[in-house]
Amino acid sequence: MRKIKYKKGRKLQPYSLEYTGRHKDTQSEMQLFVYDDLEITEYENFNILAINTCIDYTKNNWLNIHGLNNIELIKTIGAYFGVDGFMLADILNTTKRTKLQEQQEILFFNIKSLLPSEDSDNISVEQISFIIKDGVLISFQEKRSDFFTHIRERIRQHAGIVRTKKVDYLLYLLLDAVMENFYITLEDEENKVEELINITKGDTNPVILEKIEKHRDNFNFLKRSIIPLRDSLYDIKSIKDDDTFNGIEKENFSFFSRLHQKSLELLEQIESDMSSLESASNFYFSAQSHKMNEIMKTLTIISAIFIPLTFIVGVYGMNFENIPELKYQYGYYSVMVGMFLLVIALIIYFKRRRWF
Repeated sequence: MRKIKYKKGRKLQPYSLEYTGRHKDTQSEMQLFVYDDLEITEYENFNILAINTCIDYTKNNWLNIHGLNNIELIKTIGAYFGVDGFMLADILNTTKRTKLQEQQEILFFNIKSLLPSEDSDNISVEQISFIIKDGVLISFQEKRSDFFTHIRERIRQHAGIVRTKKVDYLLYLLLDAVMENFYITLEDEENKVEELINITKGDTNPVILEKIEKHRDNFNFLKRSIIPLRDSLYDIKSIKDDDTFNGIEKENFSFFSRLHQKSLELLEQIESDMSSLESASNFYFSAQSHKMNEIMKTLTIISAIFIPLTFIVGVYGMNFENIPELKYQYGYYSVMVGMFLLVIALIIYFKRRRWF
């Protein structure tokens, strides 16, 4: 049984608000969409001081925040919407696993967005958090990215049904967009693994084994990221029977069921890909063993050829005076010809036995 090792790290108090991510140089920016079926108002570079006058609780409100370095801004948003300090700490602490939490008319959801890194076999990770309360959806991103660009365009152009639905449907669209990144990352990993499988068929360089283990780690990381997402999406079903919370309309639960089904498909695909990677690893070791066997066979044949020659040389190298052949005029030439014929005979014999 594999032992679980304790990983020592810097401890944070439950209510300690400190951003622990990598994008510490990203300035905090906000964008607000206020919309319904008839009209839309967009506030670019939104100022938190205008939140009282811009938020319209009779419509849908989407407040998107890029950059989590401004702790005071996060505190102000939390105080205005009555968000618990534990939730704010989870937003800023990017080491937390994906989770779903329902508390005091607030639905909190955070998720890891994964994308392949450029020019490397690593996976880029960004934590994205969502809060729904009173017709307001707040999304927290570590940096500005284009995950939700197409959703903004759909809102602006009134494409689809997003403007006719509440913000719970918008949450579904945002989660679906993040999950698309899983597919992109998984496809990228599959392409790299396919290349590795092709390389292992003709190369036994130890670097290949290192790459195989690296992609195995990536698949395990993908799996560890999707499993809590699957569990969280499954937990949304329990909210359906909760009469005290109406943040998600009952007719929209089917959309989240689709996301749950996607998470299951992703996990099944990862299991299949890990099997392929295991096959690549086995093929690598098989190819390496075959190459070693070929080398040993060649060395063995060479040794088998020189063993009788060594015996002959040893016989005539003995220091006995009574060896008649030593005084034979053509003795040396006869022995050399005999040794040469013996080598030819052994090669023909090995060849007929198909030993090489």
